[in-house]
Formats: sequence, C-alpha cells, structure tokens
Amino acid sequence: MKVIKSLTQMLALCHLQDAKVGFVPTMGYLHEGHLSLVDAAKKECNVTIVSIFVNPAQFGPQEDLANYPRDLERDLKLLEERGVDYVFFPDKTMMYPKGFRTWVEVSELSDLLCGVSRPGHFRGVCTVVLKLVNIIKPRFMYMGEKDFQQLSILRIMLKDLNLTTQIVACPIVREADGLAKSSRNIYLSAQERTIATSLYRALYQARDSVNQGILDAHALVENAITLLTQAGAKPDYVAIVDARDLSEVISIDSHSRMLIAAFVGKTRLIDNMMLK
Repeated sequence: MKVIKSLTQMLALCHLQDAKVGFVPTMGYLHEGHLSLVDAAKKECNVTIVSIFVNPAQFGPQEDLANYPRDLERDLKLLEERGVDYVFFPDKTMMYPKGFRTWVEVSELSDLLCGVSRPGHFRGVCTVVLKLVNIIKPRFMYMGEKDFQQLSILRIMLKDLNLTTQIVACPIVREADGLAKSSRNIYLSAQERTIATSLYRALYQARDSVNQGILDAHALVENAITLLTQAGAKPDYVAIVDARDLSEVISIDSHSRMLIAAFVGKTRLIDNMMLK
C-alpha cells in the first residue's frame, strides 16, 4: 500500500486510468462501514484507492470540525490489512489553496432535510468530491447508504456534469442492536449510546407498521417522532421521501424511504430505511 500526500504525485498516476479503479472517499476514523466499502471495491475493481480528508467546507461554524475524531496511524493499518493499493491523504491547502473561490452545488435538493439545519454542508461535500473525482478519475466510487441524501445529491452532480464515474451504493453497516456505524458514535456516553438505538427502533417501527397496512406517511412520521422523543433523543427531522428524487411522500409505496436526523446529547446522528 502506498500513501500519497502530494497532488502532483496523485495526478501522476495516469497509468491507472486504463484500470478499473474503485474509489472510497472518507474523512478517516474508519469503522466497519467504511471497510465494507473497501471490501466491495476490492472485490469488483483492479485498483482500490481510499482518500482520507476531513473536509472543513462541509462543517458549519458551530459544528465539530476541531473535535472530529482522527487517528491516521490506525486508519492506515486497517487499510493495509484490507489490501488497499493507494491512500490519498491531502491537506487543506492542497484542496483549498489560497484564493479558492469555486464551489459546486446541486440546487433544491441541497436545501432539504440536512440542508435546513446544515446550510452550505452539501456545497462543501459536492465541491470536495468533484475535486477528488477529477484528481483520481475512478470508474466507480463506493459510498454507504447511511447518508442517503448525500448519496442522492452526488449521483445527480455526477450525471449533470457528464462525469463517467459511477456511484456504487452499499448497505448500512450496523451494530448488533441496530445502531448505524458512525465515526461520531465515539462521542456518545453509555447512556446516550442506549438512547441512540431509538433511531433504528423508529425506522423499524415504521417499516413494521407498513407491513401491517398503515400507509399514511404523516402518521408514520408522527409515531417515529414520539418514539424518539420518549427515548430521550431530540429529532432534527423525520421525513418519508421517494428514494428516487427525495420528493415528499403522502402514501407509502415501494419507493418510500424514511430518513431521520436526531440529536442524542450534543451528537447529531442520521439513519434511514426503505419502508416496503
């Protein structure tokens, strides 16, 4: 495994463009969710590249950029054990040099759901992912379904800009009690860790209700909010959307997906699930 910190060095790997390159963008502090993406890329591609970059442009002024967990030595060990070929580890000045002023944004969808409480977040995500894709030029980019809004927005960005990189969506990896794997889970106290399972329980309750014939999206959302609140979580939003375009759903069908964002203590967690 080779660790690349130079933009020039990364761009010089032009011989990889003829290979089937699988790319996994991360912010580091890797967990089994990230590693499942690496495994998928290794299985399907000739060359696997992982980036580690805590992107300041996607954090708001009151968010946890300074305290975001980092452990490069541990991450590199995990990636080497997984057989990754290259790790791209750029710094802030490389990605956002002095005078940087160009931003990419998918209109409308970036202002919904997480975009309401995190203005500018998806602009930062789209910009850094576009830069990474332009640098690495992968055939496939592997991303988890946990941040489903991000996945949807990036698919549209790649399509709208006529980029040939295809996103491969991979299932959410969960703890034994259902909590979605997240680097931010480390912030949770023992009590908060128990409360955090309410996101999965709210999703499962909604899916179970749909299986029993309850198709009123409003009722399902209200029931999920009640469960979260009673458990001690503070909902940011609970929404049921059409998984194809994130449009609001009134009555559940085969494309309906529930998305939840909630605060557990000071930690903001997200999760989602297809309902049918």
